[in-house]
Amino acid sequence: MNDTIRQQLTRIKEYWTSRTKKQKWIGIGAFLLFVTAISALVLFMTRDTMVPLYSELSPTEAGAIKENLDGRGIKYEITSGGTGILVPEEVVNSLKVDLAAEGLPKSGSIDYSFFSENAGFGMTDNEFNVLKLDAMQTELAQLIKGIEGVKDAKVMINLPEKDVFVREDAEKASASVVLNTELGYQFDDKQIKSLYHLVSKSVPNLPTENIVIMNQNFEYYDQQNDGSSLSGNSIVQQMEVKRKIERDIQRQVQNMLGTLMGQDKVVASVTADIDFTEENREENLVVPVDEENMKGIQISAQRITETFTGDGAAAGGIPQGEDPADAQGSTYMEGAGGSGDYERSEETINNEVNRIRKKITESPYKIRDLGIQVMVEPPTANNPDSLPQERIDDIQQMLGTIVRTSIDKGYNQQLTDQDVADKVAVSVQPFKGKVKFEEEKQTVLPWWAYAIGAVMLVVIGVLVFFILRARRQAEEEDFEEEELAEPLADINEVETEATVRRKQMEKMAKERPEEFAKILRSWLSEE
Repeated sequence: MNDTIRQQLTRIKEYWTSRTKKQKWIGIGAFLLFVTAISALVLFMTRDTMVPLYSELSPTEAGAIKENLDGRGIKYEITSGGTGILVPEEVVNSLKVDLAAEGLPKSGSIDYSFFSENAGFGMTDNEFNVLKLDAMQTELAQLIKGIEGVKDAKVMINLPEKDVFVREDAEKASASVVLNTELGYQFDDKQIKSLYHLVSKSVPNLPTENIVIMNQNFEYYDQQNDGSSLSGNSIVQQMEVKRKIERDIQRQVQNMLGTLMGQDKVVASVTADIDFTEENREENLVVPVDEENMKGIQISAQRITETFTGDGAAAGGIPQGEDPADAQGSTYMEGAGGSGDYERSEETINNEVNRIRKKITESPYKIRDLGIQVMVEPPTANNPDSLPQERIDDIQQMLGTIVRTSIDKGYNQQLTDQDVADKVAVSVQPFKGKVKFEEEKQTVLPWWAYAIGAVMLVVIGVLVFFILRARRQAEEEDFEEEELAEPLADINEVETEATVRRKQMEKMAKERPEEFAKILRSWLSEE
């Protein structure tokens, strides 16, 4: 066994010394590269992929889960300033089930299941009312969290104390709701109205006017009136209409520019001047049919023409236009005592005109003036030049079109391009107070993992190529040395029977050493 190892080491040493300096450096580099690739592969295959177990935890919840994981001996990482926990990917699903079975994370809120789990005697009415209110708030928050666009919700309910006497002006309940909405999500009026009804019907004696709903950015969601009772006479109603018009135009601008630049790159503000003058009037108009010639349609016409020419008899009669009773039988004569001429022409035409009767009620909601202010963050926040001037001009032109079409036609007849430009303001600057939301980490492999895998495959292929080529070169060199050695040995050698037998014995010793040893032992025993 030792001889075999010694022979192998000798062959390796001879092979290494027979290589050139270049081949030695290539071999050393290939070996080091192969070892590095294998080490990186082993490290990558044995590394744990960490994925989120929970996020947005309170310090109390994070501490309870950390203590549980320490007791289980599971590797974990605390992220997001202590509000998130990462665990290995292969145990995340089973760990969520186990923690849920143990009641973790404990949010500190009470739902209706508390009463079924802790029912018993000894609880006072005040304690029961407090737990009932907390459970009501928790269940209502869970209902709201199931609505599209709502990530989380907090509900605060104020229930009035019960009075022993029944009164008509009994105090009503009130509720405040804070929503954590998804970035860029916009609720329409129907969704807001449904949200108000959900809260109102979930709490007894809670009218919708006692509900306040806002999001994490201090934006209020006001319930919209259906418009049937708005007459424009109340200041509150007028302000409500004004806010609705401004909000509708603001949403239109926000959605349009958000699609162009990104929802987190645009902030829009709209101010409107509304005319609430309500006018009721009745118009009785008489206009000609043919307005160019100021003529109507002829419905009847009468024309009379009389002429007389004669001698001797006097032509006369009652003068035209004079009442016969006033004339008292008097006549007029032409050419008395001689010849005379008489001519009379009369024309009567009845024309019909357009008689128009209008009862007009002017709308009390007319936009007299409109201003739009927009702040845009450039694609590169700290580089205002990253937003080209052509894009800013396009934004101003779009906003100018909204201004022209929104202002009532009775007020914008004299609007010039300069007037429209004065009503639009576009500011390009980075946003300093922008709300940032942490995105949930993806469990997919990053791009560099695929890149390392591809490099390793290339390295392994190169190593295999060099090893095979080196082995082939070594075999070719050994074969050439044997071919060169045999003729040199046979130049002066005479082929005899003893020489042939010696070569056979040498060949047997190389190829079949055991049989050669047996033959030697038999020869020695015979001697």
